[in-house]
Amino acid sequence: MASVHESLYFNPMMTNGVVHANVFGIKDWVTPYKTALLVLISEMGRDLSLLERRSPIRLHERRSLNRLLLLLLQGPDMTLSRLIKAIEECCSQLASVVQIRIKLMAAGELKDMEQFFDDLSEAFSRPEPDVHKTSVVGLFLRQMILAYNKLSFSQVYKLYTALQQYCQEELKKSSGEEAEMELAHGEGLDPKIEKDDFDGPLREEEISCNGPLSQKQAEYFLSQQASLLKNDETKALSPASLQKELNSLLKFNPDFAEAHYLSYLNSLRVQDVFSSTHSLLHYFDRLILTGAESKSNGDEGYGRSLRYAALNLAALHCRFGHYQQAELALREAIRIAQESNDHVCLQHCLSWLYILEQKKSDSCVLLEHSVKKAVHFGLPYLASLGIQSLVQQRAFAGKAASKLMDALKDSDLLHWKHSLSELIDVSIAQKTAIWRLYGRSTMALQQAQMLLSMNSLEAVNVGVQQNNTESFAVVLCHLAELHAEQGYFASASEILKHLKERFPPNSQHAQLWMLCGQKIQFDRAVNDGKYHVADSLVAGITALNSTEGIYRKALVLKAQSQMSEAHRLLQKLLIHCQKIKVTETVIRVLLSIAKLHLRSLCHTTALPILLQALALSQEYHLQHLASETILNLAFSQLMLGIPEQALSILHLAIEPILAHGTVLDKGAAMFLMAKCQVASAASYAPPKKAEALESAILNLNEAQAYFANVDCKEQLRDTLYLQARLFHSLGKAQERNQCAMLFRQLNQELPVCEVPLINAFK
Repeated sequence: MASVHESLYFNPMMTNGVVHANVFGIKDWVTPYKTALLVLISEMGRDLSLLERRSPIRLHERRSLNRLLLLLLQGPDMTLSRLIKAIEECCSQLASVVQIRIKLMAAGELKDMEQFFDDLSEAFSRPEPDVHKTSVVGLFLRQMILAYNKLSFSQVYKLYTALQQYCQEELKKSSGEEAEMELAHGEGLDPKIEKDDFDGPLREEEISCNGPLSQKQAEYFLSQQASLLKNDETKALSPASLQKELNSLLKFNPDFAEAHYLSYLNSLRVQDVFSSTHSLLHYFDRLILTGAESKSNGDEGYGRSLRYAALNLAALHCRFGHYQQAELALREAIRIAQESNDHVCLQHCLSWLYILEQKKSDSCVLLEHSVKKAVHFGLPYLASLGIQSLVQQRAFAGKAASKLMDALKDSDLLHWKHSLSELIDVSIAQKTAIWRLYGRSTMALQQAQMLLSMNSLEAVNVGVQQNNTESFAVVLCHLAELHAEQGYFASASEILKHLKERFPPNSQHAQLWMLCGQKIQFDRAVNDGKYHVADSLVAGITALNSTEGIYRKALVLKAQSQMSEAHRLLQKLLIHCQKIKVTETVIRVLLSIAKLHLRSLCHTTALPILLQALALSQEYHLQHLASETILNLAFSQLMLGIPEQALSILHLAIEPILAHGTVLDKGAAMFLMAKCQVASAASYAPPKKAEALESAILNLNEAQAYFANVDCKEQLRDTLYLQARLFHSLGKAQERNQCAMLFRQLNQELPVCEVPLINAFK
């Protein structure tokens, strides 16, 4: 019994009026749509030859037609109405001529179509042919003529019948549109036909053509969708629609390896581990079976496919968190690569080995060795990725920012030298994250704006810019958080809305903006005193990041005065973070534990914890956390009765907070400054005391403005309380009454504070 492939080879297929002419090895066939393209090319050639025509095609129209023709030759088949509309936008006169000629051919006899193809064959036999035979259009014409000449009489008749159906469908559609236009005109509406963007990717309803795609059309479709998945996932077909088209391609040609690989990428979008593994294995199987690898080296092509298949399988398992299976696949890839002496594959394996090893222990030496080898073998992409991974590891290890930026400068030289635009974006996004980590919000904002305003060097097909990558998602999330920290919640909301449009919830980078949006909403709810709203957001944060979710749950418990439960959660989280060596979270947890002690009026027990947090912050150059720790230290010293020492410590942190801190930190610093001034003024002479109180009132006004920007009602209430007390001490009754009235309004909205207001801090 003959196999399926043999039956397809000896029996040409006829599907939905499409005649397959690949019986003799031709990789293309004649369809009604391609016949219409041949008519368009013929009319363009006649316009060049007939100089006596009254209104020939103008130069700019011909340029537009040439650009359109390239897209039409590469793209899938489309309806006649859409084809005519596309030609009309370039040259309306030529569109009407093409439409009339196609309809006359379909309405005539079979010999009219045969005569048309005979005339095409004569186009190359002229002394000065209209189309050069080696050009893109010339190759297309030769392929169509050859495919048509190979057809039997019955196949020619089926092609003619399909051409008639092709025109009849267009007539039915146009008559229906005319009826709708008349109805709309009768109702007094103004119908407008929207301009289709033919330079952009095709819509889902335009992909399905009258039959299976030719090899060139299929290759163009696969490359287009793969480019969209990489650079702009929103413009690619939806996962279900893309998989449907891929299944159609694979049904026609099961050994199409590239279709299996695109199916693998499509399955990764929806986190389908079974389908992605299945498609990846089929891709490498078909790559070997179809002989796509080099046959000149004997078994080299076969071995190359095996080792890269194992390497890709390791990357797949690593992406889904299956580290044990990834390690087994990586060992297999290393073994085969060593047997074949493939240094390039070994360097890729070394890079993935670092990723697996960093889950267990410090693999800095392994990474440095990988970078040196990549430079030695001339692999700039791997070398740059290694440098950036090394910078990231050094940042978490607490190295100085100047050394990290010098290393990234060397990486940028590789990017610009080899035009690695994708890694340029990654480098700028990493600089943004490093400056945020080190508490330099101004520098982080500058880097974020640089990436958003930078034009990509990589030429992306179908008019898609390379701005929907993970780097842009990371930078936009940082930008939203920076705006929210400064009280610009409307701007942060607009950025998140843009992120949601650019990265839909089903896309692979959507978790970034989801977590960012949840954190911003949580901070707003806590600042506003709506702890029940903040508690409802904890579940969503935990689903996206378990560590962050537990930390936020402890903050809610602290705000609700459930001290023992909050302390228990923070202690468990501290042990976990110390184990996995996340220093930033360790410091944040230590600060939260210290604040629990401060809120419980245990200032002496909070001091060792604050000193430990300060030592870690300064060791790892985390300026933001160091400044916050100093504020808490100053507050504890104020409560211990040494306001002069608190003021001297506070002056160390006030400058970086006002330069790079959040609005809430600025308000807390000015509020604490005012309280320290009031406490220090107790021993002053009356004139000097009055001057100190006036200065404290000015600081409270500034703190009040900061708290109002972030709608932090609890701190605003405390500020008004202290301000009213100061106005009362200075004998300013009108100002005192104004502050007292505002305080009463806020106090009625917020729950009663369990500690004296003068002792409250942040």
